[in-house]
Amino acid sequence: MNKNLMWRGIILLLVIGGGLYYLLPTLLGGVPSKDEPGFSILPSKVINLGLDLKGGIYLAMEVDLQVAVNNATRRTMDDLRRRLNDANVTGYRLENENSPEILLELNDPANQAAVTEILDRYYGETLRVASREGTKSVLTYTTDALADLRDMTARQALETIRNRIDMYGVAEPDIRPQGEDRIIIQLPGVSDPEEAIVLIGKTAILEFKLVDDGTTTPEEAIRVGAPPGTEVLYERYVDPVSGVESRIPHLLRKQALMTGDSLVDSRVVRGQQFGEPQVTLTFDSRGAREFDELTSRYVGRRLAIVLDNQVYSAPVIKTRIPDGEAYIDQMTLDEARVLSVVLRAGALPAPVSVLEQRTVGPSMGQDSIKQGFTAGVTGLCLILGFILVYYRLSGVVADLALLVNFPIVLGALAAFGATLTLPGIFGLVLTMAMAVDANVLIFERIREETRLGKGPSGAIKGGFDRAFWTIFDSNITTILAAMVLYQFGSGPIRGFAVTLIIGILSSMFTAIFASRWIFDLVLYNRRKIKKISI
Repeated sequence: MNKNLMWRGIILLLVIGGGLYYLLPTLLGGVPSKDEPGFSILPSKVINLGLDLKGGIYLAMEVDLQVAVNNATRRTMDDLRRRLNDANVTGYRLENENSPEILLELNDPANQAAVTEILDRYYGETLRVASREGTKSVLTYTTDALADLRDMTARQALETIRNRIDMYGVAEPDIRPQGEDRIIIQLPGVSDPEEAIVLIGKTAILEFKLVDDGTTTPEEAIRVGAPPGTEVLYERYVDPVSGVESRIPHLLRKQALMTGDSLVDSRVVRGQQFGEPQVTLTFDSRGAREFDELTSRYVGRRLAIVLDNQVYSAPVIKTRIPDGEAYIDQMTLDEARVLSVVLRAGALPAPVSVLEQRTVGPSMGQDSIKQGFTAGVTGLCLILGFILVYYRLSGVVADLALLVNFPIVLGALAAFGATLTLPGIFGLVLTMAMAVDANVLIFERIREETRLGKGPSGAIKGGFDRAFWTIFDSNITTILAAMVLYQFGSGPIRGFAVTLIIGILSSMFTAIFASRWIFDLVLYNRRKIKKISI
C-alpha cells in the first residue's frame, strides 16, 4: 500500500479511536470507581446533561452590594482608628451610621495636621473628604475605590457560590454573572430548591462572642433593652423526644473575640457520647494561637459560637484548648452538611437574595431527550437516504464520512466534560446538515471536472482541491458566530455553541480528509475504474 495512504488511514483510525475512547465512560453510564478495574485506563470525564434535559433548579440571585460597602466602611474606620492610636493622636471621635460615610471629629485642632498626613499617606486612593465644617469631617470612598469595591464584592460572591456548589457535589453547574449585582445559577439534577437556596445564601459570618454574666438576664434584656455593649441573640433548640422547636435567648458581648477568618477546615462528625451530628472547626496557626489565648483567658466562662447572628452553641470553657479545634452541635445531619460546606467555602462578602426561582422536572427532561433523539434519527435517515439516491455509489462515501462524525463529536464533548443541552442536540443535527453540505460542494466540483474530460483520479483531486477554500471560508465564519454565542449566551445557548463548533471542525475533517481517503483507497485497489458513480 502507498505509504501516504497508509499514514492517512492511521491518522483517521486514531481520531475515531480517540473519540470512542473518551466516549466509552458515557456509554458505560459513568466514570468507573477507584475499586473497579480499568480505573487508570478510562478517562474521568463524561457528557453531562444540562438543566433542560436532566431537570434541576434555575436561580437568579442578587448581591446586596450596599451592605458590602457599609461593612467595608466599618472595617476602614477600625483601621483608621488603629493608625490614629499608633500615631498618638488623642481627642478624636469616629462614627459610622451603617452608611458609606465616616464622621471624624477632632477635639484639638492641633491634631489636624497629623490626621491629614495619615489620610494622605494610607488612604489617599481610597478615601476623600466629602465635607468639612470646623473640626468635623465627613470621609467617603473615592469614585474609583467605590467601583473597585463593588466589582470585587460581586466577583467574590460569584466565586464563593461556585466553591460551595462544587463542594456540595452538583455535577456541571452553570454559574455566571449578569449585570453588576446579579448571578444566574443552574443546578442540573438538584431537586430540593430550599436546600440549594440555604446552601448558596448563607452569609456564613462566624464569630466567637463571650456570654455576658452580669446582673441582667436575657429575659430582662429583651423586656427593657440590652445594656450598652451587649446584644440578645437566639439559639435554636429542637427537643429530641417531642421534636418541638424553641428559641433560647443569650445575652452576649457585642464585640467578637474571634472570627472565622482563620478557619481552614470544617467536617461533619458524630458525637462520641450520643452519635449526634457535629461540625468540627479547624484553624490555621494564627487562629489556633488566638483560640488558645482566648480559651486560657476565659476558663470557666461561656463562649458562644455565632453564625450569621444565630447562636449554635454556648459551652463553658472548661480548660485551655491549645490545638485550635472547636465544634458546633445541636443540628440535624442535613443542616450539619450544609453548614460544613459554607464554612469551608468561605463567607459571602454580602447577603444574596433570590429574585427568580424555577424548577425543571426530570420528566420534562426525559421528554426533551426522547423528542431530540427522534428528531436527530429522523433527520439522519432522511439525509443518508437522499445522499444515496442522488449521488449513487459516491453517496456511500459521503454517508460513511457522516457517520464517522458521531464518535468524533461525542468523544470531544466527553473529553471536555461538556454539558449537553436541548439546543446542543439541535446543534448536532445542524452539523450533520453542514457535513452533507461540504460533501455536496466537493461532489459537484468532481462532476464539473468529469465533464471537462478528466479521469476518475484527476476529477477527484480537482474536486477536493477546488472545493477546499469554499468549505474552509464558510465554516470559519460559522465558527466565529458560534464563538460569539458562547461568549455572550446563557447556559443552553452556550451548549448549542459548543456542539456547533466541535461539529463543524469534525465535519470539515470527515468531508475533506476522511472522504478523500476513502476515494483514494478505492482507486488504489481498483485502478481500472473508468467512471465515477456520481
